[in-house]
Amino acid sequence: MRLSQIFTKTAKESASDAESKNAALLTRGGFIHKTMAGVYSFLPLGMRVLRKIETVLREEMDKIGSEVLMPLLTPTANWETTGRIDSIGVLMQATPANAISAKNHDARYILTPTHEDIVTPIVQSFVMSYKDLPCATYHIQTKFRNEPRAKSGLLRGREFRMKDLYSFHTSEEDMMDYFLHKAIPAYTTFFKRIGLGERTVIALASGGDFSKEPSREFQTRCENGEDTIFHVPGTDLYYNRELAPAVAPAWKNESEEMQPRKDVLGKGIIGVEELAKFLKIAPEHTTKTILFETDKKKVVAACVRGGYDVHEEKLKQVLGCQTLMLAPAETVKRVTGAEVGYAGPIGLPKEVQVIWDDSTKGRVNFECGANKTDHHSINVNFGRDVTLPEKFHDIKVPKEGDIHPESGKVYEVFRASEVGNVFTLYRKFTDAFGFTFRDKDGKEKPVWMGSYGIGTTRVMGVLAEVFNDQHGLCWPEIVAPARVHIIALAKTSDEQSFKDAEALVTELEGMGVDCLFDDRLDQSPGSKLADADLIGCPTRVLISPKTIEKGQLEVKDRKSGAVTMVNKKEFVERY
Repeated sequence: MRLSQIFTKTAKESASDAESKNAALLTRGGFIHKTMAGVYSFLPLGMRVLRKIETVLREEMDKIGSEVLMPLLTPTANWETTGRIDSIGVLMQATPANAISAKNHDARYILTPTHEDIVTPIVQSFVMSYKDLPCATYHIQTKFRNEPRAKSGLLRGREFRMKDLYSFHTSEEDMMDYFLHKAIPAYTTFFKRIGLGERTVIALASGGDFSKEPSREFQTRCENGEDTIFHVPGTDLYYNRELAPAVAPAWKNESEEMQPRKDVLGKGIIGVEELAKFLKIAPEHTTKTILFETDKKKVVAACVRGGYDVHEEKLKQVLGCQTLMLAPAETVKRVTGAEVGYAGPIGLPKEVQVIWDDSTKGRVNFECGANKTDHHSINVNFGRDVTLPEKFHDIKVPKEGDIHPESGKVYEVFRASEVGNVFTLYRKFTDAFGFTFRDKDGKEKPVWMGSYGIGTTRVMGVLAEVFNDQHGLCWPEIVAPARVHIIALAKTSDEQSFKDAEALVTELEGMGVDCLFDDRLDQSPGSKLADADLIGCPTRVLISPKTIEKGQLEVKDRKSGAVTMVNKKEFVERY
């Protein structure tokens, strides 16, 4: 590729709306262009990187599945069959954009965020007996999700490319075997090949409402990552914060003498720190009480120690309910007698179930809401003011300093970006479509299913996030826009340095080495060198009158920054 033949240009400064490192670097380097929030165009250099990522991915997926291409526009009927048309919060649709179009065909389609609802009936139409299973198929396609806040460049968009693989099985055991021994190893190999292997861990995460088995997220350590990962030191056990079991560091003041409980007026106080300062107590002495309603309209009071938040998924597991929502203001007023923000566990109606987090255990003279607007109760004690619970639960969102309950070790906590996810779907989708197979005994039996995703544009964003320095991008060779970036310092194409550079490009490309040739004659040497660093190809070769005089090439390794003088024959033999 010749830089003079592509219309894009690099930029010295980041765009004012570049909200992340990957967006800034990829935009400056001429890889992407922001069309609107959460939607990017991939420019010539960006397409090169994206194609290489997807080529490597195809090579690994072809070992465990066969490639297809499924549509972007899908019928609403499929989503109604699975019951997901009214339950997916990011689902988008396509309808006629104007009255003229509506006259042609006034239809509503779903823009696919994922393809379980489409692939299941496709495979169903071909699978009849146990001899047809197991089978697996994948595709790489554009997806659409109505994210509430598209952010972080390519890491969270409303339109993006994704590889999703689906497997179908005769039994739960066969599904788990594929999940653990084919899909996960294939993913591990892919991330290793593109340079993310040492930075990427497999973290346990929620399996959603259709899987009792936790999903496995492939999480890449990333300073600006959107996820928080909890690691048990000395082990290969990692959790996404949403699933991490946690014990709060003990806060024991049992030696204190119980003080008389009293209510204190504290109007308009916002936050734990402000409340603790006002009451002249430690933040750990405060208690956050949140009221929820279950799917059966039962009211629950969840109590955690100040500084923690209630983890709704954990609370749902404790309660054994399917859904949970914050209690509306009128319910809060009815059961507490107070406005929202002043709920506490003292004197609640008997029908309100109180769940205490383990972080509240072992405290004396603690604070809680007084169930009276603008008031807080202090010097509250178990056994005297509130019933000592038979069991304390883990219903909190974990944070740094928390302890893994089984090992007793303090978690290592770090930021990461999810680059892949594998799910066991069990029979949620196959049962919805009545997908069965005829077994050896002639009986109809259910089909089991798994789903495995990698966002290829997201992977490109993560690569940009982690492989860069103060000068620009530093792509791993396998996904770089070119292996060699060749610069000719010449003002005309008749100069020897330009001719030598062009000859080197021809020779390397003839050997199958992809090159980026900076053949621009209107750019200064400094500008060309800066652009090479920004674009980030692994090797830069400079040819100038000085290098010709020495009979050598000036070769720079982008990663280390080392510059060496090498003769042409020796350089070409490297490839």
